[in-house]
Amino acid sequence: MAETPVAQQLNGLLAEAGLPLADAAVVGKLEAYLALLVRWNARMNLTAVRDRAGILSRHFLESIVCARLLPTGIAALLDFGSGAGFPGIPIAICRPEITVTLAESQGKKAAFLQEAVRTLEISATVHSARAELLQQRFDCVTLRAVDKMQNAVRAACRLVAPGGWLAVMTTEAELNDLKAGIDCALGEFAVCPLPGSEHRVVALVQKA
Repeated sequence: MAETPVAQQLNGLLAEAGLPLADAAVVGKLEAYLALLVRWNARMNLTAVRDRAGILSRHFLESIVCARLLPTGIAALLDFGSGAGFPGIPIAICRPEITVTLAESQGKKAAFLQEAVRTLEISATVHSARAELLQQRFDCVTLRAVDKMQNAVRAACRLVAPGGWLAVMTTEAELNDLKAGIDCALGEFAVCPLPGSEHRVVALVQKA
């Protein structure tokens, strides 16, 4: 079966970055997610990037890279301030062994996430309130483009189980500021560049 235009674009971006291509099942779900996102984004502001090519090259590619970088053994993951679902939904698609909680306090965005989980039939639930209110501890907490990032990272640290991981998608400059504000027992950050940008990175660190 011939690849769809979205599959060609997505695998073209992965190939350009020197990364393994996504298999057909993963691409199919990502394609359905993109269609849903574009449809909802036409009537509410889920993401400032509105064209399909831009969404694929920025949001999807970065989230796929994050999913692939996460260590093995993660069973429960929290996407803190999930917004339109990045990187949480692509992680649930690319790493189906991980149960993802999408925390989003804005009602309209939470409604979109509920619809995405239902439509895509992924192993995810939506927490439609502030992530800080959660009592559970997670094997991994991810953050990307969250308001008041320094405060959010501190709150996220408290939601990581001992031995668990914090994964922050940010810029190199912002990461230095975030490190200074973190007040929980973390090790050294492993920093990996994100494709398509000279400055964006995903930083992984394990909680003691």
